[in-house]
Amino acid sequence: MTQGFWKKLKKPFFALAPMADVTDFAFRQIIVKYGKPDVFWTEFVSADGLGHPDAREKLLVDLKYSEKERPIVAQIFGARPENIRHAAALAAELRFDGVDLNMGCPDRSVEKQCAGAALIKNPKLAADIIRAAQDGAPNLPISVKTRIGYNKDETDTWIPALLQTGIAALTVHARTRKEMSDVPAHWDAVARAVTLAEGTGIIIIGNGDVSDIKDAEDKAQMTGADGIMFGRAIFGNPWLFNRAKQSVSKEEKLLALVEHTKLFETELGAYKNFAIMKKHYKAYVSGWDGAKELRSQLMDAEDALGVETIINKYLTRNVKRVSFE
Repeated sequence: MTQGFWKKLKKPFFALAPMADVTDFAFRQIIVKYGKPDVFWTEFVSADGLGHPDAREKLLVDLKYSEKERPIVAQIFGARPENIRHAAALAAELRFDGVDLNMGCPDRSVEKQCAGAALIKNPKLAADIIRAAQDGAPNLPISVKTRIGYNKDETDTWIPALLQTGIAALTVHARTRKEMSDVPAHWDAVARAVTLAEGTGIIIIGNGDVSDIKDAEDKAQMTGADGIMFGRAIFGNPWLFNRAKQSVSKEEKLLALVEHTKLFETELGAYKNFAIMKKHYKAYVSGWDGAKELRSQLMDAEDALGVETIINKYLTRNVKRVSFE
């Protein structure tokens, strides 16, 4: 087993979950600036797509990262071992710190490929995929992110099947595929996974309904997990991992919103639809009188200049004029 950077992390450590069209390069740069986690993941990338000449260039944008993000793990998905092997080799070539295999995504288009959460129903193929990644990137630690079962809790059978493959780390999203994110996370299942992993040297990371650092610390103590992964809590809050930042003003949020938008347009605008940014506006702009009206205006913006103009007018009228340079 290659453990790489995992063995160097102080426990409990805190990681940012890979979220499609959320944790892209632009947003991660904002997070690096305002409150960096102990480990970053990229958005998940299709191993099949990376092997296709017509899709490869666009998908490589999802594997863009900066040196400030280290350690950073490339997350890939797929159900064809040979393509997984090539994608893992590419991650090694791109100098990622690790490779993570998505075995928990409930998206139907992913599952139709027998990938993501569908692999929970096929432990043999899951093991073949893990071995392929290990073969493709023998000097990088290979990890898996999954759920506790498909239609029911299968922690006591599914987790051991993964542990016996010799992966370096395992992230356990404490819900089944059927539950999606519609029920509270079952953190008792994370504790069981920790027990199952005893003596293996495999890192266990818990994921699901983590609200802040204090909550993460409590969940780590309760379960014995080596690390805790944050997901939805990062929306509108790039300060999430910043222990020194006790509160964030409305003005700070709006400045970060503009900065984030400009970075998205500069770095990703040629490849991604500007509408992706608008899901962030709902999170940045909430919790105060007048937020709904401001959000409505931002939803009609077509580019970063339009967003900056709207925010500047709002601050001029409600607070003070602020320079975004």
